[in-house]
Order: sequence, then C-alpha cells, then structure tokens
Amino acid sequence: MSAAADSIRSVDVLVVGLGPGGASAARTAAGAGLTVLGVERNKMLGEPVQCAEFIPTPMGGYARAEKVLLQRITGMKSMLPSGAVHESDFPGLMINRAEFDRAIAREAERVGAELWTRSPLVALDADAHIASVRRDDVDVKIRYRVLIAADGPHSPVAACLGLAPLDVVQTRQYTVPLLRPYADTDIWLSDDYPGGYAWLFPKGKLANLGLGADRRWEDNLKDPLGRLHRQLVDAGLLGEEILYRTGGAIPVGGLRERLVVGDVLFVGDAAGLTHPITGAGIAAGVVSGELAGKAAAAYLNGDADAFEDYEEDVRDQFQTTLARAVQRRRELAQFWRTRSANEDATQRRGWIAFNEYFESAAV
Repeated sequence: MSAAADSIRSVDVLVVGLGPGGASAARTAAGAGLTVLGVERNKMLGEPVQCAEFIPTPMGGYARAEKVLLQRITGMKSMLPSGAVHESDFPGLMINRAEFDRAIAREAERVGAELWTRSPLVALDADAHIASVRRDDVDVKIRYRVLIAADGPHSPVAACLGLAPLDVVQTRQYTVPLLRPYADTDIWLSDDYPGGYAWLFPKGKLANLGLGADRRWEDNLKDPLGRLHRQLVDAGLLGEEILYRTGGAIPVGGLRERLVVGDVLFVGDAAGLTHPITGAGIAAGVVSGELAGKAAAAYLNGDADAFEDYEEDVRDQFQTTLARAVQRRRELAQFWRTRSANEDATQRRGWIAFNEYFESAAV
C-alpha cells in the first residue's frame, strides 16, 4: 500500500492516520470521486494493535472480510470490589483488529484512494493548505483542499494547529492462551485500576487481558496486570505464556471543543470520540470517518454547510453518551485511593453495566 513519493502532490483530500476512522474516511471520499491520499506513520496498516479488539454486533458488516471475525461474545461479567459478580447481556464480536483495519484500507484502495505507510506528518501550514510528510527520508509537500485528521489521541495535526492535547489514560495489555472456550468478557472494577478498569476479552484459543489507569494515581501498570494474570493462571483459565504485549493512550475527556478547524475535520480518537468509561472507539471511528468523507465530498461539490453539518451530525450521535461518561469520570475521581473506591456502590455508579450509571442524581 505505497507509491513512489513525488516532491509535490496535490489532492482533494489528505487523510492523516489510517486506522478504522482514517481508512473509512479515505474509502468514502474516494468512493465519491475525489482524489484521496492517506498517510500512516506506522510501517504496517493495523499494527501495532493497541485495543481489546471488540466491536458491537451492529458493526458486524465490517467484519465479513477473511480473517477478521474471531468469535462472538454473548455477555459481560462485572466483578465488584466485594467479590460480587454482575452478569449482563453484552453481544458483540471479537475481531482481528489488524485485519479489520486492512480490510477497510483495501476497499479504500479499490475505489481509488492512494495509501502510504511509513509516512508521518512532520509539518502543516493550514493557511496554505500544505502538509509535509516524511517519506523515504524525503519531506514531500502535499497540497490538499480538505484534511481529515484521524491520527489518534496524540494527534500531530491538532498539535500543528495549536489545539490543546486530549486527556488520556494509559493501557497495558497481554495476549495469552485461553485454556477453555469462553463467551463472556470479564471486567474488574477496583481501586487497583484507578481511572480505569481491567478486562479479559476471549478470542478463540487466545484472550486479551489488560487494564487501564490514570497516571495521576497509578503509573505502574505492569505489576497489577501481572497479579491479575497470575490469578487467572491459578484459576485454570489462562496459560502462563505472554504471546504479545501492547499498550497505549485512550482519550477520556470527551469530544474536542471543535471537530472542524478551517478545512480540517477530526475523526475517531483524534476527535475525542472514544468512550471515556469503556474505552470503546472502533465503531465511533468508522462512523465519524464515513461522515467526514461524505462531508468532504459535499463541501468540494459546493455545499457550504457541509462541515457544519458534519459537526452537528457527530455531536447528535455521540455527545450525550460521551458527556455522561465524562461526568461519571469526574464523580469517580474524588474517590480514587480512598476507602470509598473499593465500595461496590461507588463502582456501580461508574460502570455501564449497572442502572446506577444512567441515573442523573449525583453520588
């Protein structure tokens, strides 16, 4: 997924970042007849994988490509500090995230998008509509009409525009052997994971075991994850071998103040669309990427309101859910590293499986 670099390129749409949001934007814009260049800093699309690889059932249409779907999830077990276990329905799909991303990217190429890997953004002159991308040790200037920023929670595009960084939590995850068939995702709620939680997502003969935490309260993720891994090895659910290690940042502050800055549209994690409580972001990335691609096409075909409509559409779909999650994070923040953080009532208020999460009254 590469092409020989030229000294100057001109395109209708430049997409920075080719995860599910960026690849979806490239596919949608190219499918509308625009000239599209997508650039990705990593050497392989979809890698490294930095997520639990779960998507909700309505996203199943995106998991039909070969090697993408790994198994179905039926329920969720939420483990409270007291040891109580709450079981709830939680239908979804476990995917091979790398293959998922690449499948969308292949479709983008099929409809005419040009995609470059190993091509990080190094500079941006938004007034001149020129981006500089490092490719094969050469800075290539890209003249664009619309830029779609899908470059993650530490968005270089946002930094170039002087926008404030997003609030994030850090995650650490192991891929380990799963010793018996398992159809639920397990969630641990505890002050051991302040500002986050721990998870187990089964995927056939393997499982993703991980946790997230806010560095204001916990900077060492290795030790608590190691303890949880050992607990599940001793229980006979997981094998001892760690096959793959990963981790990264997840935005938890909700939507950016503006999703459109000039002719730049933000999507996915770069827009702050990841759920601030669960960390889920794949579906929102795909949806926002498709909306951004359509908005770019409409704008370049003369619709002066297309960008405003994009901002409104995204906020209509996600603002209420994200705002509630941000509020729950703020409520929980006053309890971390106190006795109350290990009370079931506190944790029930802050987790989506419980009715208390959706109540409007303050803790």
